[in-house]
Amino acid sequence: MSRSPLISAHAIDGVFAWRPDGPVRVGEFLADAAAFAEALPPEGDLINLCEDRYRFAVGFAAGLLRGRVSLQPSSLAPQSLRQLAQDFPGALCLVDGAEMSHAAEAAGLPRHDVPARPGAGRPPLADMPWIDDARRAAVLFTSGSTGRPQPHPKHWGRLVRNGQAEAAALGLDRAPHVLVGTVPIQHSYGFESTFLLALHGGCSFWSGKPFFAQDINDALAAVPAPRLLVTTPFHLANWLASAAPGALPQRLLSATAPLAEGLAQQAEAACGAELHEIYGSTESSALASRRTVAGPAWTLLPGARLRFAGDVASAEGGHVEGTVPLADLIEPLADGRFVLHGRHADLINIAGKRTSLAYLNRQLAGLEGVLDAAFFLPEAPGGDAAVTRLVAFAVAPGRQSAPLLAELRERVDAIFLPRPLVLLPALPRNATGKLTREALAALYRREVLREPS
Repeated sequence: MSRSPLISAHAIDGVFAWRPDGPVRVGEFLADAAAFAEALPPEGDLINLCEDRYRFAVGFAAGLLRGRVSLQPSSLAPQSLRQLAQDFPGALCLVDGAEMSHAAEAAGLPRHDVPARPGAGRPPLADMPWIDDARRAAVLFTSGSTGRPQPHPKHWGRLVRNGQAEAAALGLDRAPHVLVGTVPIQHSYGFESTFLLALHGGCSFWSGKPFFAQDINDALAAVPAPRLLVTTPFHLANWLASAAPGALPQRLLSATAPLAEGLAQQAEAACGAELHEIYGSTESSALASRRTVAGPAWTLLPGARLRFAGDVASAEGGHVEGTVPLADLIEPLADGRFVLHGRHADLINIAGKRTSLAYLNRQLAGLEGVLDAAFFLPEAPGGDAAVTRLVAFAVAPGRQSAPLLAELRERVDAIFLPRPLVLLPALPRNATGKLTREALAALYRREVLREPS
């Protein structure tokens, strides 16, 4: 039986996390986790809803010490939480504030508050716990085609390799940074890039989850350099558009949605720092990275590899759980890297001509003054795709639709021009910066069909 430590690449007196009241060292974190583990009920897996990253970390580690699984939902909707509890009988919610307590209460689930420092007054622990690599440590969820949460188990040994592989790919194993994340820690990207990089990549993390530009500035100012801002194109664009930031990150990381090269160039110039992207999914975990301004090719994380069957690529090896089919069209390159060409589900065919929604989104987002953009293909009347017209939504302060369409005509075939192009103050992205088809469909009904909300 192979085992791995709870935390690797950290000295016992090294800083693991940063809270508003100061740093928390590894030994202090271990004492907090042990104290909270003692306070847990005797049974039940843990639906970890904590927004505060440090409290999430305490709950996660306490669960490992007690043999519990960390259940990390993709939605706080009461029905989603109830369905999750049905699939994992006896589970209870870990909460850290009024909003999360209300979410648990609305779903009718038992809850357990995670204190800020459960081990306050206890001496730091010097002995590192070791965990069986084969143990199921976490279950992450996607919404699934039916809307019912679809589970994706993650085993401890794979999570350890995940953190180590991402740290190596980004050079953080040689130069650890303080991680400041704008994304929820329950979701795959936030879990891996603000938590696993601390557990097994030698980094430390800021406990908060800043959202607005000033919150991000305050979080960056609260931790020492070197800092790494873990964010999304949505959060990044809003932050750069705000008043001049104060403390700057020395590295930037983005994921969850394609990042326009223009925004990457703007971010690197504003911060004097390199910006890298992560490619992956909840099912596969992080798979590859690239520096956006260096070109479209992605480099696989150490240990991961791709297998091709026709035009379908699957991920396997290293930290990947089994063999995972990927939803994206992938072009392998001779040097082992690859290029993405959108998702299989994004492929569209209008009047015999094919393209992808991802490609169209990049072309529109690349126009001057466009901060955010998304094409949408409505359901065809009677199922006849030949009569379907594309629609697009964009955030472009100071621009008008007609000139933008004229510029877009230079980039895409006329058959793919949106009719109409709707300009909005913002697009309805979720907490991880993603635009769901459901959100775009609602926008289409409201802004194009003018249906009452």
